[in-house]
Amino acid sequence: MRAHIICGIDEAGRGPLAGPVVAAAVVLGKDFPTGILADSKALSPARRSQAETVIREKALAWSIAEVSHKEIDRINILQAALAAMKKALLGIEIPVDEALIDGNICPPGCPVPCRAIVRGDSLVPEIMAASILAKTHRDRLMQALALTYPGYGFEKHKGYPTAAHRAAIVKLGPCPIHRMSFRLR
Repeated sequence: MRAHIICGIDEAGRGPLAGPVVAAAVVLGKDFPTGILADSKALSPARRSQAETVIREKALAWSIAEVSHKEIDRINILQAALAAMKKALLGIEIPVDEALIDGNICPPGCPVPCRAIVRGDSLVPEIMAASILAKTHRDRLMQALALTYPGYGFEKHKGYPTAAHRAAIVKLGPCPIHRMSFRLR
């Protein structure tokens, strides 16, 4: 009899004023070293990076999906985050029996039974792993976008609404990756 396969799903980037929302889905094996995992926000950048490498190498399956700032503006951030989560789940290439989602709502139309777990990114290893992949992927993306759109400080705040980011928007105006449906100032 095959083991019950759980896929953890989490997103990064709901709160920023710029860039995409990113979701990751992860299936861990029984031999995965879960001691390296925690909520991505609780890990230092160096520990997140180390954990990301282990997840990519040792997880049974993983997938990362993005929904653009334009789509966020079109459908709203909640719907965009849910769409990214479903897209990440659909990217998993092995059969999954259940998806565990960080938060209080499951994406509509998931192809497998889904359960939302509040604070799942600090409780469930599969969700912790997904949290780490989503955050490291999005952080790297925002660091790269900082080179394309200098002056906004994306390499530091990753698009979150810091005082420095808001001041840059006042000074420079919004750039092409800003979410125009968000209050930018």
